[in-house]
Amino acid sequence: MQERRKLPRKDLMSYSEVFDLYGGSLIGYLGDLTLLGAMVISNQSLKVDQKLTITIQLPELPDINVKRLTLPVRIVRCQPDLSPEYFNIGMEFELVNNEQKKIIEAVVENYEFRRQPPNYPPRHAEP
Repeated sequence: MQERRKLPRKDLMSYSEVFDLYGGSLIGYLGDLTLLGAMVISNQSLKVDQKLTITIQLPELPDINVKRLTLPVRIVRCQPDLSPEYFNIGMEFELVNNEQKKIIEAVVENYEFRRQPPNYPPRHAEP
């Protein structure tokens, strides 16, 4: 399948809860995040092109006192996860203001799962 993302995914180490603001129900947990959208891991499927307003419970962030982020989204993808009881739901943010962008950038900066190996000092050969 052709890659259509405009920004690379940022997998997160903090699986924050994501709620349907007006439905009041838990949709699932934040899997990855960019300034343009998010992927939510859910035990329910959602219809592509469905529009929702979501609330993301935020992890602790330095210098940011906001506890949740509320954004209008459009469902752009809903596919079964590797675990058959779950779905990967792609959400495109419809409107993100400057303050929300700063919060998203802080979440990515502080909770991105980095795949680079640690820079350990070289080991000395034992005699």
